[in-house]
Amino acid sequence: SLVDMGFTDTQAEQIYEAVCKVRGGSTAKHALSTLAALFVLGLSPSSVLKLLQKCPQLYTVKESQLQQRIENLRKLGLVESLQRVVAYYPQILTVPMKTVKTVVVFLREKCLFTVQQVTDILRDSPAIVLEDLGQLEYKFQPQYVYFRMGVKQAEMVKSRLFRFTLEDVRCRHCFLERRGLYQTPDKKGQTTIANPILDSILSANQDTFLTAVAKASPEEYEVFQRLIAREWQGQEYGIIEADSDDYEGEEEDEEDEETGGKAGYRKRRKK
Repeated sequence: SLVDMGFTDTQAEQIYEAVCKVRGGSTAKHALSTLAALFVLGLSPSSVLKLLQKCPQLYTVKESQLQQRIENLRKLGLVESLQRVVAYYPQILTVPMKTVKTVVVFLREKCLFTVQQVTDILRDSPAIVLEDLGQLEYKFQPQYVYFRMGVKQAEMVKSRLFRFTLEDVRCRHCFLERRGLYQTPDKKGQTTIANPILDSILSANQDTFLTAVAKASPEEYEVFQRLIAREWQGQEYGIIEADSDDYEGEEEDEEDEETGGKAGYRKRRKK
């Protein structure tokens, strides 16, 4: 029973009510095996309850699936840190192993992160397993963090880049760039000014970013955000128009159809 597993009567009642809502009373008995799989992580009953309150979908995952997913994450290097990762982002256990492996292969082969760097990314930014790969590729490669900003993989990992949206990254970077405080490195990786490190750009709250990095007022940044949003909206409209025209002339190109995400990415780089 739940009480035998270490839950108090109140906690047991909360779990039973949640299970009935998510899975229905007739399947409530299967929840015990699911809970047992979570205890393998070394979590206390109260921690398990918090986990389930944060992510009720876990009740729908079979014990065998949970065990396989936990084992897979350990193979990817999340050993001692797995408990902390699951407590922070329990949704990672609802993601099929195939999806996780696809993201890992993408990070290794497309973004050229090392095995250890991929482990660090999964540990610090576990939500990456549910991100759209097209968005990930655009965030990492085109004129952006890698090419436009000239940031290498090690610095991306250190700054926990994948916790931030592409809009967050672009907005702060463009603001600095237009104020003359950030330059795209040349082919030799050199700039005429000292660019602020990625971590100081992304991790600081807005007040600190404006005061210490951008040296600007909140009013200036607010005006810039409105203008840049309008500018990007216009660019996106132009991309849609261009894509529509290109499609009419490239219907016979099967390779582009099969790799639609990459084709779109290449078109974006041409703007």
